[in-house]
Amino acid sequence: MKIAVIGGGSTYTPELADGIGRLAGEIGVAELVLVDPDSARLAVVGPVCARIMRALGHPARVRWTTGLDDGLDGAAAVLLQLRVGGQAARQRDETWPLEYGCVGQETTGAGGLAKALRTVPVVLDIAGRARQRAARDAWIIDFTNPVGIVTRALLDAGHRAVGLCNVAIGFQRAFARLLGVEPAPDPGGGGRPAGA
Repeated sequence: MKIAVIGGGSTYTPELADGIGRLAGEIGVAELVLVDPDSARLAVVGPVCARIMRALGHPARVRWTTGLDDGLDGAAAVLLQLRVGGQAARQRDETWPLEYGCVGQETTGAGGLAKALRTVPVVLDIAGRARQRAARDAWIIDFTNPVGIVTRALLDAGHRAVGLCNVAIGFQRAFARLLGVEPAPDPGGGGRPAGA
């Protein structure tokens, strides 16, 4: 299976490579392609991800490219982790609402809406290209904030998509630390903590 990471020059990508590398026996990833318009970032992040995968004994080929179509061609999964406008846009999203007494955050409120207005058209364009170039049954996995709005736009446009956010697992782990227990998933899937 080929996985394309759009926004592959992100500093979050090595963590993603680590997660994929640790699943070597569980998912059949043959190729991990990092796609980013910033070749300088790819030149740093790409080799780090390749070393992580090798260190974990994962056999996947890891490569990087500035060519979106090259990355999308035949991909079984397209992971989106974009920041349209870069960190400068994030800084604006998280500061101007404060001047009006509102929450300054890139996923909710005025800042989240501003980010969504910049991001959704770009994501839908990428998803449209993925529809033409990726595997017929490819999943689009959205990590791009604001995840709820971006994923809803993908679903409304008819894409096979799921949105993921690390806030829930982060909250679970932080709360477990406060209680002095190990975080554990509910084996019954009923939404209650194990043992509750």
